[in-house]
Amino acid sequence: MTTDILYSFRRCPYAIRVRWALLICEIKVEIREVDLKNKPIELMNKSRTKTVPILLKKNNEVIEESLDIIIWALSESEKENIKKFYNPKNKEKEILEIISENDHSFKYHLDRFKYSARFNASEEDYHYLEATKFIKKWNKILTNNRWIIGDKPSIADWCIWPFVRQFKIACESQKKTNYFDDPIKNWLGYFEKHQQFKKLMHKFDPWKPSKNKEYFDFN
Repeated sequence: MTTDILYSFRRCPYAIRVRWALLICEIKVEIREVDLKNKPIELMNKSRTKTVPILLKKNNEVIEESLDIIIWALSESEKENIKKFYNPKNKEKEILEIISENDHSFKYHLDRFKYSARFNASEEDYHYLEATKFIKKWNKILTNNRWIIGDKPSIADWCIWPFVRQFKIACESQKKTNYFDDPIKNWLGYFEKHQQFKKLMHKFDPWKPSKNKEYFDFN
């Protein structure tokens, strides 16, 4: 293997934040879009969790957690001081706490709001209201700061915005209104209007072993 390989799924927020990190860090990988209903045997054999995203490194080491892949990308990047800028040591505890809040508490309610038919449809509004508590909290932070952690972007922003975007999509689908105030709306808009967004969300065909290799990079 001559190139690091990312098993990904276009709409998965965990995969989105990994691809975003790869773009910002200017890391080229072979991209393997996964059909979640027909996962390739290569992924099933390599992954403990059996899901995306996972990174298969050139030395055959596997990185399964999206945050760990992001940290790897920062370490691999040739851009000067990028790790210190996006994941500063003096903010590390604060960054990890808010990412954990997103990945566990917010995502819990987001899933049960967005996919209420899979869980308990009668509790859709409850989970919507619980999810909005996090939206309001982050909106309050963004009222005073441009970014989630102070005046500079960090991996906290990278990790949270795909889930906030998923919340927005769910609200639009389920005819909710006034779910965002301007600070968080503008913050999300930065990513959605970014020049790299189209590349980030490029639609690759599901990967098959016989398929020609496709690459995801910043060029």
